[in-house]
Amino acid sequence: MVHLGKRIFVLSIAALMSVPATASEIRHRTEYKVALGILPIARAAFVTQIEDDHSYQVSGDISSAGLADLVTKIAAKTTVTGVIRDDRLQAQRYYLYYKSGKRARTYEVRYRNGNIVSTTVRPERRPPKNWIDVKPGDMRSVLDPISGLIFPGDAKLCSQRLPIYDGEMRMDLVLSPKRSEDFTTNGFSGKATVCGVRFVPRSGYRKGRKDIDYLSRSGAMEIWFAKAQAANVYAPVYVRIPTQYGMVTITAVKYGVS
Repeated sequence: MVHLGKRIFVLSIAALMSVPATASEIRHRTEYKVALGILPIARAAFVTQIEDDHSYQVSGDISSAGLADLVTKIAAKTTVTGVIRDDRLQAQRYYLYYKSGKRARTYEVRYRNGNIVSTTVRPERRPPKNWIDVKPGDMRSVLDPISGLIFPGDAKLCSQRLPIYDGEMRMDLVLSPKRSEDFTTNGFSGKATVCGVRFVPRSGYRKGRKDIDYLSRSGAMEIWFAKAQAANVYAPVYVRIPTQYGMVTITAVKYGVS
């Protein structure tokens, strides 16, 4: 559960941000609460910086909270840099530092035109038995875990298959339409588009892992997208992730330009 939880958790909360439609040195801060059922387990904050030259940087800090701190302290720092082309974020570098207890690991991925050109993991992991290697075909036309869930305002949100690579695991998130919901938080109030999400593991994981099998069979994962105020983009404001231990929810509690 720990490794898969890290991937989905970081991917989801990292994507809970909005990106302005025009680049003019805009700074955007988003804050989140994460809960397992009714119990708070983590908090996070992300800052998006958009420059005049259409480059961007997203920096985030994630830490365990509440009862989760009594079990294992978890901390993560992530950064993605890239450029905005055709109203879409295109990553050039993705970096993640993740620490659970005393164990820490870093992941760095370099992209060029949507393709992966290098992956560095430190310390290196020795693949366990039944490991499914990432094949060359899995490294083409992929999205990074942060920019991959930000869409222009005219996108068909819930009719997409998103190829995601996080430095180790290659997965697809298959979105399908469900409904609309009212959503209110600091910086946003309005309708959210709810997409069902089917998790499809492709490679970069151990075959037969119970947590991966559980999530891939579940039909309860959801992402709620809202249009950022004064911008022509959609980004997630709420995520539901079913686990063997209960439903994890990630909620934006601040959603606005700072």
